Amino acid sequence: MKWKAAQCDTQAHTAPHGRRSGKRCRGNGDPPWETGREPAQGSPSSRLPGAGRPRGIPAPGGAFGAGLDPGEARRERGVRSGEARRAGGGLARSPKGGEGRHEVWSWKTASKESLCLMWQKVKVQLMLSMSFLTALFWYCRRLYSFLAQLLKRWSNYLQRQLIRNLSVLPEVDLLGYSAREWKGETKQAKQMREAYEELFRSCHIKYLRQVRKDNYSVVRAVLFQIFSQGIHFPSWMKERDILKLPEKLLYSQGCNWIQQYSFGPERYTGPNTFGKLRKCMEALKTNWAEISATRDHEERGSMCNTLFSDESKEYKLYEAIKFIMLYEVVEAYEQMKSRDEPVHNLFSLLFARDSSSDPLSFMMNHLNSIGDSVCLDQVELFLLGYLLEVKIRVYRLHRFNTEEFQVTYPNEYRREWNEISLLTEDDRYYHIPLFRT
Repeated sequence: MKWKAAQCDTQAHTAPHGRRSGKRCRGNGDPPWETGREPAQGSPSSRLPGAGRPRGIPAPGGAFGAGLDPGEARRERGVRSGEARRAGGGLARSPKGGEGRHEVWSWKTASKESLCLMWQKVKVQLMLSMSFLTALFWYCRRLYSFLAQLLKRWSNYLQRQLIRNLSVLPEVDLLGYSAREWKGETKQAKQMREAYEELFRSCHIKYLRQVRKDNYSVVRAVLFQIFSQGIHFPSWMKERDILKLPEKLLYSQGCNWIQQYSFGPERYTGPNTFGKLRKCMEALKTNWAEISATRDHEERGSMCNTLFSDESKEYKLYEAIKFIMLYEVVEAYEQMKSRDEPVHNLFSLLFARDSSSDPLSFMMNHLNSIGDSVCLDQVELFLLGYLLEVKIRVYRLHRFNTEEFQVTYPNEYRREWNEISLLTEDDRYYHIPLFRT
């Protein structure tokens, strides 16, 4: 039933002292129970059953609110509705899901909040762990870089020191060495470059090992090749004990002048000569036997590099070779005087010189100066090859395009002798050529 809205009195009733009255105005068509008053007598709505009561309120005398007037019934209904709502009755239940849905929503919310709190804590821990790991990685990387640089510098330093101490340097390209050492367009430079090219092309010499340029140069180059190739003692050394040679020369043959022997730059040693010679012979025998017994080529080369980087040890080897040369000269001189056995032609050449007519003059004028002021000359090279029983082939670059470009010391040798090669530019300083086919 539609109610027509009535015109409400717009003029407010003002209470005493200027206050507005709280009386509600009602439209003409509103139900009378909306105002809390009885419907007018004789009106159509007053004749309806239950007129003057709100909806849902039983008539007086009914089961609910019996004997109460409408106002009291309405208050009683409100009280009972509140009690029913608190008791969880059906009348208080929400039309959109009730408390069941509310409980499910509360459990989901609590779970999400717990997960969020837990994730926040885990996230903080993860961030701290990642930060720690990043810092640790950065620190380890910096430490590794620092240690790598330190190790590299230390390695370079040791390598420079080793190269500085090495008397035989590592191999270098032959033509590259020629281009660096002989620049320019002078006649000598052109001849040297042509000689190196000839060695590269015809003799298959591809590399070169430089030998320290001092007065032990040729002895060093010969001994280094004998050791690096693993060549054993010569046959006569196997039959004799070289440790007893100083004693035999001093006491058996009465060579008291041996005390004037000079150890390279050390001119005069006096009574200590015999003891020093003994130590030199021991060093030669021990190192030669140890290196020649090593079969592995790389290990043997490493042993040679170590030996020839220690000046005190390698100088003992050179002085031992010098003394063996003196001993053989004394032996050959005694044989020539007694004429018991024929001697090699090289001894005839040696004693034919005015400066070496006998062993004493040979020692004083030639042997004592080797290692100090002079190197071995051609005659001493013949003697060196003969004593060590090796064929020494020498490429003399300053004699290029002549018959003396390649020479062999000694020129008479046995077939079973091993061959070693030397390279020289001036017959004073020698290097070691390396062959590659």
